[in-house]
Amino acid sequence: MTEIPFVERSRNVSASKRIWRFIGYTVLVIGSIVSLIPFIWMLSSSLKDPRFIFSDPIQWIPNPWLWSNYTKAFERLPFALYTWNTVQITGLSLIGQLISSSLVAFGFARMRFPGRDVLFVVLLSTMMLPAQVTMIPVFKIFAMLGWYDTFLPLIVPSYFGAPFFIFLLRQYLMTIPRAMDEAARIDGFSEFAIFWRIMIPLCRPIIATLTVFSFIGAWNDFLWPLVIMIREDKYTLPVALASVNGQYNTDWGMLMAGALVAAAPPLVIYAFLMDYYIAGLTAGATKG
Repeated sequence: MTEIPFVERSRNVSASKRIWRFIGYTVLVIGSIVSLIPFIWMLSSSLKDPRFIFSDPIQWIPNPWLWSNYTKAFERLPFALYTWNTVQITGLSLIGQLISSSLVAFGFARMRFPGRDVLFVVLLSTMMLPAQVTMIPVFKIFAMLGWYDTFLPLIVPSYFGAPFFIFLLRQYLMTIPRAMDEAARIDGFSEFAIFWRIMIPLCRPIIATLTVFSFIGAWNDFLWPLVIMIREDKYTLPVALASVNGQYNTDWGMLMAGALVAAAPPLVIYAFLMDYYIAGLTAGATKG
């Protein structure tokens, strides 16, 4: 049996890799296009006359272009108030999530104490409990505290850490050599100094990842603010847009314009932190 030369085998392997790579990229491009269709439709509808939004066939390019849909959204809605409410809740929740989750993750990853592993397993087990199961008892607790119809139930829980964030940060911290801790202790650093001056700068990629997660989660949160808030002046953007849907259910152009404006900040945050976001996800999953 004639043996295939090494050069020819290498060419066959490289050709096979190129084919599979082409197939993979093709699938990714098609998937990306399919995922973008709802956003493209929202963008197109925000510039259309309401009569043509549900036309058959779909009119992807608006004709005429109605930029007035954006001005109507700001005229009919106190957009500045709803945006400010959302910014307050999102900003304070983001700060709380990052501070509390990073402190707890540092304790689980870099410190040794009795029952550490058991507590970590208990922490992970809470991720299996859906938020809908605890919504009623948590609501009753906040009502007894007098926090109903305030921003506190949307902000305070974030200062007690999020199990998923703690897990990601802990996994990332486990990849950092412990020799850095020992060297810092020899130099006289306290545990908090090691956390703040050494670990936090090294954790910038994963912190950026958690910033994106936390910002998008708080900014787009709908169910919990809907349950907690009564007065319209306390509404966040998602709740406000949903309430407007019943009031101006025929003016879909205005609603799509408002939804697009509300979706802009998370897109901007992700665009600025995209590189760190990807690096944090890939690096944080390298060690268990």
